[in-house]
Amino acid sequence: MRWQSALAIWFLFWFLSLFFVLPFFARTSDEAGVAKVPGQADSAPVRFPFARILLWTTVVGTALFGLFLANYIYGWVTADMLDFTGR
Repeated sequence: MRWQSALAIWFLFWFLSLFFVLPFFARTSDEAGVAKVPGQADSAPVRFPFARILLWTTVVGTALFGLFLANYIYGWVTADMLDFTGR
């Protein structure tokens, strides 16, 4: 695998991990016990820890990419194993 392909796949895992990580850091004003600002949506987060989300997204995305790369190198799960049509 060329490094450009690996980088593109890592970015896909990183972006997918962003959606896994985001819900863990979203605290609404009701959960935090803080008064709402007039006009604020009920689901709006109290604060947005941008650096923390980027860090955890990078950790999770890199771990998932590591598993993908190890499978690519060692062939633990192949396309033939996932063919359930019986051909």
